[in-house]
Amino acid sequence: MSAAPAMGSRVGSLVVVGTGPGKVELMTPASSAAVARATDLVGYGPYLDRIPAVRPDQQRHASDNRVEVERARLALTLAASGWQVVVVSGGDPGVFAMAAALFEALDQGTPEDQSIPISIHPGISAMNAAAAKLGAPLGHDFCAISLSDNLKSWDVIPKRLKAAAEGDFVIALYNPASKARPQSIYDAFELLRAIKAPSTPVAFARAIGRHDEKITLATLAEADPSIVDMATLVMIGSSETRLINKPDGTSWLYTPRSYGARP
Repeated sequence: MSAAPAMGSRVGSLVVVGTGPGKVELMTPASSAAVARATDLVGYGPYLDRIPAVRPDQQRHASDNRVEVERARLALTLAASGWQVVVVSGGDPGVFAMAAALFEALDQGTPEDQSIPISIHPGISAMNAAAAKLGAPLGHDFCAISLSDNLKSWDVIPKRLKAAAEGDFVIALYNPASKARPQSIYDAFELLRAIKAPSTPVAFARAIGRHDEKITLATLAEADPSIVDMATLVMIGSSETRLINKPDGTSWLYTPRSYGARP
């Protein structure tokens, strides 16, 4: 940990930023500037690795996955001690990420914690990065659902999937499968196939913005959930979502802004 600030130094601060989908150039200028000003960077190790070294005196505090609240408490402690702290999150920090963990820690914290100047800088979430590569699948109403049951009971997830499918939303599935819960995505597809048309477009967008990026398009009937992992964003279209073929044999995926006008 950094040495204590000198007496009379400025009050500490805390900023939460998102790395976006992975490329440094897809971070916002405001986030990059906050990182450049920081005395301390706090985050999940692989996310911190995406941030190039800015200054030799900058301290990095890396931690493992699934310790988000503990990470947030460390950031608050550092900021309360007078340091300029940046919490580094993946994607957009407010979407299934570190902003909520920070406020959970703040809600349980001390009055000193709650007096710390805090800013949240928006970033590019996985569904936005995937949508940009695919075309415009989020052109009409959509929702995002995490298939992880680490912080909620699995019983909640089918209810939300069913409501989203019956409401004919475009659905972005986060955290679709992991080694600890490989069955989640299969259960989700079984439910969706019982409600939505077999021809519904599905996109598997893996590692968007990274060297191993891959996009796979299929119909709901033919989609293969076995190719999904935690680096994959799954996008299930609405009844209005369409494909436009490109000369190279691939396709654009888009959802019209109007609803109910499809011929």
